[in-house]
Amino acid sequence: MGTLVSQSQIVEIVRKGQQNGKTFAATNGCFDILHVGHIRYLRKTKELADYSIVMLNSDKSVKQIKGEGRPINSESDRAEILNALSSVDYVVLFEEKSPAKLLEEIKPDIYTKGADYTLETLPERDIVLKNNIKVEFIEFVKGKSTTNVINKCLK
Repeated sequence: MGTLVSQSQIVEIVRKGQQNGKTFAATNGCFDILHVGHIRYLRKTKELADYSIVMLNSDKSVKQIKGEGRPINSESDRAEILNALSSVDYVVLFEEKSPAKLLEEIKPDIYTKGADYTLETLPERDIVLKNNIKVEFIEFVKGKSTTNVINKCLK
């Protein structure tokens, strides 16, 4: 079960943990309506390290990325749901469209992204290379997305 922490808290947790030989895998996303694709993705992220961190888009940043009408669930609800999962150790909110600034502060050992990205197309490429963060690309579960769930409900 996870814990919602501030940005300064997660930086301190990671530094202390890494000094003690622990590893951290981080990922990011909106996680607006959880589906099996999210669950498998988060499980695989957790399998890569001692601790997993979800950098969660705030309501403001979800709206910037997804448009009006999103998020469906508030940031506090999304954080609580994520924290209920055994595959999530920490959740930290960020306000920007990209987690780049936060990723640079945290400096996890591993950063996971969906396999629709490559190192060349990864928006955080410069940060992961500069900070020697290993990137793992995780395959999607075909046909599973929040947008598909919403569209199905609207039919």
